[in-house]
Amino acid sequence: MKANQRDFARTADQAVRKARYFFFCGPDEAGVQDAVDLIAGLLPDPGERIDFTGAELKRDPVRLGDEARSVSLFGGPRHIVVRAAGDEVAEAVEILVGGTAPACPVLIAAPGATDKAKAAKLLADRDDGLVVVFWPPDARSVAATVRELADRAGLRLDTALAERIARAANLDTRIAASEVAKLAVYLDASPQSPRTADAAAFEAIGASTAEDGMMAIVNAVLGGEAARLGPELDRLRQIGLNPVAVLLAFERRVAQLAGLSARLGAGGNVRALIEAEKAARRINWKDEGDLKAQLAIWRGRRLERLVAKIAGLHRQLLSHSQDAELLLAQGLAEIARASSSRN
Repeated sequence: MKANQRDFARTADQAVRKARYFFFCGPDEAGVQDAVDLIAGLLPDPGERIDFTGAELKRDPVRLGDEARSVSLFGGPRHIVVRAAGDEVAEAVEILVGGTAPACPVLIAAPGATDKAKAAKLLADRDDGLVVVFWPPDARSVAATVRELADRAGLRLDTALAERIARAANLDTRIAASEVAKLAVYLDASPQSPRTADAAAFEAIGASTAEDGMMAIVNAVLGGEAARLGPELDRLRQIGLNPVAVLLAFERRVAQLAGLSARLGAGGNVRALIEAEKAARRINWKDEGDLKAQLAIWRGRRLERLVAKIAGLHRQLLSHSQDAELLLAQGLAEIARASSSRN
């Protein structure tokens, strides 16, 4: 089965009853992750969650089918979530769907892929598969999502503030959700005790946009400028940026690098590729120099390890939110050292 992103939220209840294998792809990484979270939340009996990266399954493609058909450690149900870059899980998916024994639900988040990917084609024509492509939203749709999130959190806010939060989140619904949660805590709002949020409250929580400089630390770490990491972390603390929001900026850039690396191939010319991408307006001219430098560092197995590292760090931040700043600093320091070793 295939669905477009407009219909997905409306049909998700029906899809989760029919499908066992879900492939969410496209350039809107936030939309892809929201889809995974939605389906996982709709599973009637989700049980234990098993996480894989695409790099893990590329090295051992049989593992996905084995895990999907094995019994949970505690004998109960389970579901599997895969975070992939591009089409690296194609062989694992082919083995998975080729099995005959019943499998648990498998949710694949592949923001670097499209519905033309081999894994997507393997699932699109199956009654027990669902493929959805997510394209970046516009400000109006993200503002509408902000209003919905605010309603559920017990916040009353007008359209202007919803649009401001959407822009501040760089149209990323995950960052927007984080800002709404911070507002609710600041105003002591809840569904039982609603509060009205205004621009002053939004400014008070230290909400910041991507333009406030998240890309400076991304480029320092991925570009091998380890000496800049300490000052950049201090600056981000001063302007109150959420550690998860910072990591999401890294995830977007790493996904972009994975997509570019896939198009580049083993012996491609980095400079020629970036020029072509710039001419096609798929990258911003301001990122040209940084992308060239980062593609020269992060290629092949090295890039696969980076994807896995970022995914693992994301899980750590969500699981240990009270230590998020420390975990982020430690994780970025490891990546910066690895990046610098090639410079």
